[in-house]
Amino acid sequence: MSENCCCSNSQTMILACSGGSNVGQLSNQAAIELTQQGFGKMFCLAGIGGGLSSFVQSAKDVDKLVVIDGCEIGCAKAILEKSGIENKNYTVITDLGIEKNKELKLKPGEIEMVKDALTKGANQ
Repeated sequence: MSENCCCSNSQTMILACSGGSNVGQLSNQAAIELTQQGFGKMFCLAGIGGGLSSFVQSAKDVDKLVVIDGCEIGCAKAILEKSGIENKNYTVITDLGIEKNKELKLKPGEIEMVKDALTKGANQ
């Protein structure tokens, strides 16, 4: 079953915070839409956080990794550090000027802003 979650080395792996705030959900939604648009493949951050060896190894082996945290707390970043995974393309949504709140209503313009930042950052 875990092979269905894994990316081949040539794909872009997308790891997104899915926290209980607007920015966590923006992170998750941007990852979903970028996967649907063929930019990369969303991958299970929880599997890495849980220390599942095949998930950790897949994240270490992938050519391109895009990591999205909703806020400065940096849960996704901490998971990668704990797992020994190099974090090259890292975006924090609140750094884009989107304020964190507990409302889970997503604004289409903000989703597009996040997706644009992610695709630009990954292509540098």
